[in-house]
Amino acid sequence: MWLVFLGGLAILPPVDELHKQVILLAIGVLQLFERRFIALLPRLGRHYVVLLKIMLAALLLSHSGALEINSSYNPIFDLPVVTAALYFGPLSTLLWTLLASAAYCSFLLPALQEYELTASGISELAIRVLFFFLAATVVNRIATENRRQVLRYQKLAEQMAETNRRLELIQAEARRTERLAALGQLSAGLAHEIRNPLGIIRGSAEMLSQRLLSAEPLAGELAGYILSEANRLSALVSRFLDFARPLQLELSLQSLPELVDRALQAVAANWSGPPVNVLRDYTADLPPVSLDVSFCEQVFVNLAQNAYEAMSEQAKSEQAVSSKAVGTLRVSIGPAERNGRRGLEVRMEDSGPGVSAELREQIFNPFVTTKKTGVGLGLSLVSKIVDEHRGSIELANAAGGACFVVFLPLAEQAVPLPQAPAL
Repeated sequence: MWLVFLGGLAILPPVDELHKQVILLAIGVLQLFERRFIALLPRLGRHYVVLLKIMLAALLLSHSGALEINSSYNPIFDLPVVTAALYFGPLSTLLWTLLASAAYCSFLLPALQEYELTASGISELAIRVLFFFLAATVVNRIATENRRQVLRYQKLAEQMAETNRRLELIQAEARRTERLAALGQLSAGLAHEIRNPLGIIRGSAEMLSQRLLSAEPLAGELAGYILSEANRLSALVSRFLDFARPLQLELSLQSLPELVDRALQAVAANWSGPPVNVLRDYTADLPPVSLDVSFCEQVFVNLAQNAYEAMSEQAKSEQAVSSKAVGTLRVSIGPAERNGRRGLEVRMEDSGPGVSAELREQIFNPFVTTKKTGVGLGLSLVSKIVDEHRGSIELANAAGGACFVVFLPLAEQAVPLPQAPAL
């Protein structure tokens, strides 16, 4: 469209004016490559474009007739005026329009040397200048409103994208909760059915072991195997029941750093593998949190134990087990806010092998584990306990190993979930 418009000006008289054709060509090139020029100079490109258009408009008038101030090409000054209105705010648009009007009025000075400025001439000049300002005001109003609409739509699109993201997370959490509920009912039923015959097997194995140990050592040894495996199976059944059983929380105001320290000390005291460096970073004067002491301590014991075992296994695979520390566990506690709720955040980051990408989304599901001998109920139980406290747990991105982040709301916001009936 710009080429058609400028081509129409080019074929109008005076056609043989070379300067006019060159200037129109320069205006066309500037219009076609205007956005690329601004992209090269993002800070001052728009100012240079408007200034160049004012200069080209003035040059066009100077080569379009004997008396430039009365040239039919004077509306060409609308071009820099409209450009400024599109790119700048109201104040900057008025300043650029004033500069364009001054450039146009500058042609009055040579005209006054030959002609006299009458009252009608002054009125005509004022009308032309006022139309510059009118065009600038109308275009700037439209451009400003358009920018506001674009920003409004962008914000709306961002809100919709965030809403969709949260909806997907909620749907995924709902599906996981449904699976956990179904699995919990199944686990409870199986555990109850297994526990009774298992108790009979254990009791029988104990009696056989006692009677056969002296008379028939081999039979006594086999009975001991039965007893040990029955005990291991009994412990597994107990873990199933812990996972399936509804939690009865006994909430009280507690210092979260003290509770985490107790969990870390318990893991370190029972750890028989190579030493692990534990680095603590606790924010001072943290408010208390309403929680169940035994259940929450179980959460942090489980996370710390997993970190110890992951770093130890990595050291074994790298044949680096020695008396030196096999890794570092960084524990930090500080204030945080999630979904408009204030609370405390505990980050436990180890230097182990981390969690593979394919397991990150399923790490809190039952029977998902990275351990060779694990059954995959530990983190599921941890997630269940945190959920019952109206908190959240996630596996955050970490540079090296795994980083688990536990969020617990403050006391006045930690209203426990309604308890489900016992299975």
